Amino acid sequence: MSQYSAGAAFRKAVQEESPLQVVGAINANHALLAKRAGFKAIYLSGGGVAAGSLGLPDLGISNLDDVLTDVRRITDVCDLPLLVDVDTGFGASAFNVARTVKSMIKFGAAAMHIEDQVGAKRCGHRPGKEIVSKQEMVDRISAAVDARTDDQFVIMARTDALAVEGLDAAIERAVACVEAGADMIFPEAMISLDMYKQFAAAVKVPVLANITEFGSTPLFTVDELRSADVGLVLYPLSAFRAMNKAAENVYGAIRRDGTQQNVLDTMQTRAELYERINYHSFEQKLDALFAAQKK
Repeated sequence: MSQYSAGAAFRKAVQEESPLQVVGAINANHALLAKRAGFKAIYLSGGGVAAGSLGLPDLGISNLDDVLTDVRRITDVCDLPLLVDVDTGFGASAFNVARTVKSMIKFGAAAMHIEDQVGAKRCGHRPGKEIVSKQEMVDRISAAVDARTDDQFVIMARTDALAVEGLDAAIERAVACVEAGADMIFPEAMISLDMYKQFAAAVKVPVLANITEFGSTPLFTVDELRSADVGLVLYPLSAFRAMNKAAENVYGAIRRDGTQQNVLDTMQTRAELYERINYHSFEQKLDALFAAQKK
């Protein structure tokens, strides 16, 4: 009996949808909504875990267990392949990177990206980033590849070198990561389509474009990115940002008006929620159990 591989499902999605749209899901409920919308892969952002689950900035504060908690909750209810942000690997040594890889696979993730920032990392679209040497990044990738318990699990190398060392150095790092075994490349904070095209030509593996709002990268369309040979398009926190704005509006209205009546039209209804999480099928099983007990 063959064993299901989330990594194989992710690779298949990349092959079948070009470029593959990967949308951020801040929690298990959003993962189900993303699947309902027709997406073929989802993403758990490190910044999303920090801000959404912990209420903290994305500055390397969250740890492996924080991320694994959200990974497990998502993979328990949603079978879409999940790409996970593991920052710099959650530790200073190859042993830490290996533990992270094994844990991601065990908890059902399909892929992960690991970056070349120093441990005291910053958001990829913020100034003041510091990166490790090319050799140290290559060592991270080698450790990750060696630790795989499923050879289909995707190791994606992210480089933040553009803002620190320039385009040529960033491409050189990416090529070195591919030579070390990286399956895909994530060049962070690109500012032009031509940059993506140069990366794709150099690395010859799928390249991911991070189309995050309010950052350094223009909001290129799927068609534009396809023309630049991009393999995956990431929308890491789009729904999260909308969710936060909606929550602020609702809280403000209730406090201001003394009722939620004026914002009901912005809310998901009870019926809609129940349908999205398959509530009634659970309730029917409960009713059947109670009926059987009465007999």
